[in-house]
Amino acid sequence: MEFALQKTISLLIFILIGFLLKLKFKNPEEITGLKKIILNLALPATIFIALLKIEISTGLMLLPFLAILLNVVLYAITGRILPLIGISKNSAIGRTSRLLIPSLAPGLSCFPFVLEFLGDSYLAKAAMADLGNKIFVLVVLYIIAMKWFYKNNHREMGTVNNSKKIKDLLLTMLKEPVNIFIFGALVFVLSGVHLNMLPAFLKDTFTRLSLIMTPLVLLFIGLAFKIKRLQFVQIFSMLMLRAGIVLILVSLFAHIVGIGQNGDVLLMVSFSLSACSFWPFAHISLVGSAEKSKHDSTKTFDSNFAIGVLALSLPISTILILGILSAGNMFAHTFNLLILGVLCCFSGIFAVLCKNIKLIKQVSSSKEYSESNA
Repeated sequence: MEFALQKTISLLIFILIGFLLKLKFKNPEEITGLKKIILNLALPATIFIALLKIEISTGLMLLPFLAILLNVVLYAITGRILPLIGISKNSAIGRTSRLLIPSLAPGLSCFPFVLEFLGDSYLAKAAMADLGNKIFVLVVLYIIAMKWFYKNNHREMGTVNNSKKIKDLLLTMLKEPVNIFIFGALVFVLSGVHLNMLPAFLKDTFTRLSLIMTPLVLLFIGLAFKIKRLQFVQIFSMLMLRAGIVLILVSLFAHIVGIGQNGDVLLMVSFSLSACSFWPFAHISLVGSAEKSKHDSTKTFDSNFAIGVLALSLPISTILILGILSAGNMFAHTFNLLILGVLCCFSGIFAVLCKNIKLIKQVSSSKEYSESNA
């Protein structure tokens, strides 16, 4: 437990350093550049090494399908939880939420902590699961976004043009360095080539690149940390309900299936609690560019709300994942996970209730003031 506490403190110090460096990173493009180094260099190298250390099994190949199943379940549930926090699922904010909440971005919010607390083998499993998540986020959510766009604008969905864009998205996914290295590593492993068989200079290069991933990710989290007051309560409530539902689902799944390995349960929890992905925002921006002439109230999505969700999602996911992994095997037990999930759901609903009570008091006090002056 002392080792986990010391590791947690050291990781938090990196986040604090990143937060303090915000004074030096005044240009948003500088922070974006750091993110590109992480996603295009450090993360691919780390995943490549992790995959070359493992043995491919049938269970490993099932992980992408389990990730897609999680995405689908989150998508189905999101439309039902939105009315609880006062958001219509068919409004611009509702459609934005339904596109963002089912998406996962484990590269920045999950992978570094899985590597530090669970090790290379579990990072490789997380990378395999992320393949399924990316297919859902890039392809399925794009089709959904375009369907809503055409419906909102009373237009027929252009099959040829749409299929071309889907092909472009698939090419984009295949061109991502992370996916290139994952596919390359899988080819090596299936061919019987492992890390120790690589030339020394290649092994050392990838090893050194992988060492910089965790510090860079933590610095990025500190630099990117922002809390916007606009619609804060709604976004916070939605993200806490998302986290609570995920924890309850994982606890039930682990109990029913009978997962005995504590590391496997913690991996499922960490991956499922990943922050919302940036890719749905790219789909939202694409639709927004086609609706420039429309009034904000009639647009398909609300890009400002999407930015707020992304901004708050990363710190919330980081705190939850870091706290769970720091507790050792405490949350590997399904009952503890279930209790934590219920508490997260309660905190999400409680925040909305407090906001509504405050609004009711403000309205009643304004009525009393107007009546007294009448």
